[in-house]
Amino acid sequence: MKDRLEETRTELHKLPVETFQLVWPAAQYLSGYIHALQQDWSPDTMRPQAAQEHLALIAEDPDLFLSQQIDREARGPRVTLPDGSTVPRLSGFVRWMWDGEFCGAIGLRWQMGTHELPPYCLGHIGYSVVPWKRRQGYATEALRLLLPDVRTEGLAQVDIVIRTTNIASQRVIEANGGRLIERFRSDIYGGPERTLYRISLDQILNNSPDVSDANRS
Repeated sequence: MKDRLEETRTELHKLPVETFQLVWPAAQYLSGYIHALQQDWSPDTMRPQAAQEHLALIAEDPDLFLSQQIDREARGPRVTLPDGSTVPRLSGFVRWMWDGEFCGAIGLRWQMGTHELPPYCLGHIGYSVVPWKRRQGYATEALRLLLPDVRTEGLAQVDIVIRTTNIASQRVIEANGGRLIERFRSDIYGGPERTLYRISLDQILNNSPDVSDANRS
């Protein structure tokens, strides 16, 4: 894993990462988000229909939609699962990837007072890069930039769940210090085998360069 981590960091140094940042969802970035949704990109990798749902919400009340992307108190509407059922929303927020254009989204969710997650939530972190911005190291960089925010919320570790066949995401997580915990099949979601990774925040952040305040606010 150490060799892969160093290899990925070397690749990132070739990228114009000074132009890449995580931004809080805001009106000045909304047109880029809308454009991505209109190209059939979905911020929810398990629910492609989320793209049309978000477009409808934005059309109805864009300010409300933006405010709901940051919901540390879990006051937002219930969350729809792939089977159409709904479950209580967890505390969480979404950051948007930006390099002068909208690149994707990465989100954090958690249960207040515990590192544990309910069985319907597969991992603390989820991310999705728009197709035309992939293969540039953006997912790896987005996860790296998010980790200081994770510790700020009081979490010492986070779990990330991916499909076992998703080699690209395996590399993203391992480049950020993730270690494989188990492979399993979800009783709730069904489908293919999934892999659970865990990132220990203290171990990773103590060995990482500081992240600028501009990317943390």
